[in-house]
Amino acid sequence: LVGGMEEVPSKVLLHVYDLSQGLARQLSPLLLGKQIDGIWHTGIVVHGREYYYGMGIQWDSVGQTPYGIPYATVDLGETAIPQSIFIEEFLEGLRSRFRVEDYHLLHHNCNTFTSECALFLTGHEIPSYVSSLPAEIMNTPLGAMIQPWIEALHASALGHATPFDRSSGEGSSHPHAPP
Repeated sequence: LVGGMEEVPSKVLLHVYDLSQGLARQLSPLLLGKQIDGIWHTGIVVHGREYYYGMGIQWDSVGQTPYGIPYATVDLGETAIPQSIFIEEFLEGLRSRFRVEDYHLLHHNCNTFTSECALFLTGHEIPSYVSSLPAEIMNTPLGAMIQPWIEALHASALGHATPFDRSSGEGSSHPHAPP
């Protein structure tokens, strides 16, 4: 009950955006040796807002995110959890784990965030075709080649020495590493 009135269930949707804008579908067979349909970014839509993770936890009015028009909208069900509980308790509780500096392209990203939101709101995670995409790509020959580069970029963003860091005096240099 909220203010003496029963809370009305709210629809929970997953907005799925293709960050490659169709290029993944066209080029993945050639580059990866397998078909992938997109490079997925997701936002969770509930209580009239879209919540997403990138530069920390963010929200916008539905349809007003910087990602444009969703590639797909997935109906995740309904929730009886009030907006105040979702924002003030759940999202506030996630803030310390979903800061800008916690973002990792492969392991802790927008899809990790929306999956946790979906689990809290509906009891179900987001579809596996979205959440398993990084592992699917990394399990290809090209993925195995670029994974050290992605890890090095992540480490350098956090200020840690990387195997490609020429200035540290440690590890090997790489011909394509940033100066």
